[in-house]
Amino acid sequence: MINKKVANITEALDGVSDNMTFMFGGFGLSGIPENAIAELVKRNIKGLTCISNNAGVDNFGLGLLLQQKQIKKMISSYVGENDEFERQMLSGELDVELIPQGTLAERARAAQCGFPAFYTPAGFGTEVAEGKETREFNGKMYVLEHAFNADFGFIKAWKGDAAGNLIFKGTARNFNPNMCGAAKITVVEVEELVPVGELDPNQIHIPGIFVQRIFQGEKFEKRIEQLTVRQKA
Repeated sequence: MINKKVANITEALDGVSDNMTFMFGGFGLSGIPENAIAELVKRNIKGLTCISNNAGVDNFGLGLLLQQKQIKKMISSYVGENDEFERQMLSGELDVELIPQGTLAERARAAQCGFPAFYTPAGFGTEVAEGKETREFNGKMYVLEHAFNADFGFIKAWKGDAAGNLIFKGTARNFNPNMCGAAKITVVEVEELVPVGELDPNQIHIPGIFVQRIFQGEKFEKRIEQLTVRQKA
């Protein structure tokens, strides 16, 4: 029987080292791999290139890695609510490649599918296309974008089994499915880890073939970026 279960986060991150390229699922703080990020902070891994839609907030998510100057380059779509991200980018301390959100998702999916590159109209005629090959198809111009090349992909799922089959929940799905299998090693943390055979095959979003390591996560905070509540009448 296929068994991709590892005992804990320490075993899940075996092989990570300085100057690697990592992919992180999540959108804002929704569906981020909290356990993996916390362990990377603890290990003080340096010189990282991180591929993620954004970089969390100042005191949570990838913002924690930025605070410790562990990230040398961010490949993302949005600076967002992270003041430290913005500060490091504007000061030149952090190398930032900002790309359209759909292009980021497709560059991950291309790596997942084994496609080296693809053409997209997004960004043509803008700074996004500078230095890149362009080509006309049916009277419309396209930009050549290359698939990501990452060492590890860190994913958060709601439920999974020991074979690596995954189910995501609600908007926490976001970039996570596209990044499964897009790196050399995909590490998944789940809220609930069940034996093989317990998941309904019709409900599985990502099959285990895209996963190398899976473990039961713990202490998920699931923070909200900007908590807004109605005042009592």
